Amino acid sequence: MATTNDLKNGMVLDLDGQLWSVVWFQHHKPGKGGAVVRTKLKNVLSGKVVDKTFNADVKVEVATVDKRDMTYLYNDGTSYVFMDKQTYDQLQIQPETVGDAAHFLLENQDAIVAVHDDLPLYVELPASVELVVEYTEPGLQGDRSTGGTKPAKLETGYTIQVPLFLTTGEKVKVDTRTGDYLGRVTS
Repeated sequence: MATTNDLKNGMVLDLDGQLWSVVWFQHHKPGKGGAVVRTKLKNVLSGKVVDKTFNADVKVEVATVDKRDMTYLYNDGTSYVFMDKQTYDQLQIQPETVGDAAHFLLENQDAIVAVHDDLPLYVELPASVELVVEYTEPGLQGDRSTGGTKPAKLETGYTIQVPLFLTTGEKVKVDTRTGDYLGRVTS
């Protein structure tokens, strides 16, 4: 148990049997009345975001979420298999739980898996990953100027928009939160 004064971004709360992650919070003292804490909470399982206001010093239940360093091994067709780096235990995670992170997963890639009561909640990837462009249309002569994008299929099968000058086989940096192209990787 904690009070609303102890809230921090990323903290997971157990409210009415559901897990909610604190996205944003603000302590507010209006001119009259008691202090309140305004929060923006995201449902860990559904992804739904709600605004909730608590009175100051109200007790809230904090969920114990274990964030484990894991390695993605493979997709067996029905689920994604991850291996715990400390215990070498393998954990099968359903595609709904992996979510958009599946677009950027390569075999033997590190990830953080949040677990609560042996139930995987979500998969967290680094902010950006480096992937190879598997296929993109060739740029035409004169397309080298700034601006303009074209679709490119990455080695994971996901398609993003890249600048016209990129060619098949080049390595690019991709933002895992938005799916945006961040730049070309030169080795």
